[in-house]
Amino acid sequence: MQGLLLSFWKVLKLPYNLQLFIMRRLNDQFLVGATGIFLNDRNEILLFKHTYRNTNSWSLPGGYVKAKEHPKEGLEREVKEESGLVVSADERLKIRTDRDSARLDITYVGTFIGGEFTPSKEVSKAAFFAFDSLPLLPKDQLIFIEKALEEKKKKYS
Repeated sequence: MQGLLLSFWKVLKLPYNLQLFIMRRLNDQFLVGATGIFLNDRNEILLFKHTYRNTNSWSLPGGYVKAKEHPKEGLEREVKEESGLVVSADERLKIRTDRDSARLDITYVGTFIGGEFTPSKEVSKAAFFAFDSLPLLPKDQLIFIEKALEEKKKKYS
């Protein structure tokens, strides 16, 4: 199918925006999410209690990226909008796909900069936890946190 479209582009010399429009209509669409592992100056991990998840569960901050937004900027924006906190998404740790939906998730490691926590319709609580006292987290998030802390330790050893 894509080979046929390429032939059309060459013959028809369609404007780029029209090519994009056609490609978006014919190809699967993906949601792009970004998740952050943000550490404070004591190496504690920022976690949120999201209102739309199980009320007793904590998780890493994150959200969906808007069109024409870099994933790092989208993640920083989401954290600010949902909590009032300011973070810096410094390094990409992992890119993964969700096999059950058309979703791509990018995990970043970064730094907590500051701000005053303000609850929102999406986040009821925010707190920092030492690695050895983390609450129950989804397994994939725990694996990413371990990897981030290992890489940080290697970097500064």
